[in-house]
Amino acid sequence: MEQLVNKYAKKLIDAGLAEPGSVLVGGLDADLVWNTHNETTVLLEDVFEGLNINSLVFSRPAEPYGTIIDYLARGSGGTIYPNDCETRTFLHDLPVSFEFSPRAIIRALKYRKGLIIPGAGVVTFGTVSPEQGFVTYSSVCFACFVKFFADYLRDVKKGRVSSEQRDAFHKAVSKLDTPPGDAPELMHGPFTAVEEVHRALCEAGRRTVEYRLVDSYFGNISYLRNDKVYISQTGSSLDDLEGCIDPCPVDGTSCAGLTASSELGAHLEVFLRTKKRAILHGHPKFAVILSMDCDREDCDLKGQCHIKCTEERFVGDIPIVPGEVGTGPFGLCHTLPRALSEHPGGIVWGHGLFTTGDIDFNEPFGTLLDVENMCREEYFDRVGQGAGF
Repeated sequence: MEQLVNKYAKKLIDAGLAEPGSVLVGGLDADLVWNTHNETTVLLEDVFEGLNINSLVFSRPAEPYGTIIDYLARGSGGTIYPNDCETRTFLHDLPVSFEFSPRAIIRALKYRKGLIIPGAGVVTFGTVSPEQGFVTYSSVCFACFVKFFADYLRDVKKGRVSSEQRDAFHKAVSKLDTPPGDAPELMHGPFTAVEEVHRALCEAGRRTVEYRLVDSYFGNISYLRNDKVYISQTGSSLDDLEGCIDPCPVDGTSCAGLTASSELGAHLEVFLRTKKRAILHGHPKFAVILSMDCDREDCDLKGQCHIKCTEERFVGDIPIVPGEVGTGPFGLCHTLPRALSEHPGGIVWGHGLFTTGDIDFNEPFGTLLDVENMCREEYFDRVGQGAGF
């Protein structure tokens, strides 16, 4: 357990979600183990007594997340309601408490996976491993980032930005990471041996996380070789895919798909419709933000945009499409393949970006990075700040 709590404390720092020295990760095995000890760990130890959990994560978010989360919390009335896919799927909403006590934390975490305590931090938990708390913490930061910048764009267009909102926006923008530059050179395909496929998937997944083009480790990746789709398993870490890749025959003659990514159906349809061999899916923030930007006020489908939007919308030459995870009537398998048969990438409303490549992951990774940088520039153009702000 000591190794795990230290691992996920470091991952939060490496992901730019927490400052060194601010992260507390506790894990309960035979004994309760923390990555470090201070007066807050004493307070948090009481939380373990009130919940059926084996791990806890607490930290003051690094900038710009700290500014963003505190601003949203102040005007939340006790609950923040993001609209991105991860929130709808995993979090539902984000509770806020202005009381930093075991009682308040226990009360909130009985019903939700995480709690925001303005001015103090974010607390999340795991019932199996500290990894669960890490994922939830990352998802809270991602959801708040997307909501904050999406709300600001909406309010700029409506002419209703408050001075407090503007101040928070400028402070958050001043703390943004510098956009990554050129894409790294990845393994060159086509890949003929299974071992090559695995190495290529692992390398591209790891680089996608390093370039912060995903939320937590969410996203997926696949490669088509000899009528088999090699795809990351559901819930697997893109930066740790060794042993987490499933070979799924395109004709469905194997049960390997049972543990494969929940978006296997969409990947299969893309491969069937195109001559592509590689698919990479990430959650770059500004692509997600722009996917949710719509000026229609009289739409009958408001509130159902993520599954039923009928508008043809683009960022540059990249289409924005609706679609749910999975293969239901509104699944991505019905909307995404058509987009990717005509374009190098497709943005799914409130979800993320899918990109394709002919023989390896150099093209999809480059597209993922280029589209996110384009979306970032476009966002600041839309709010009137200029791409270089």
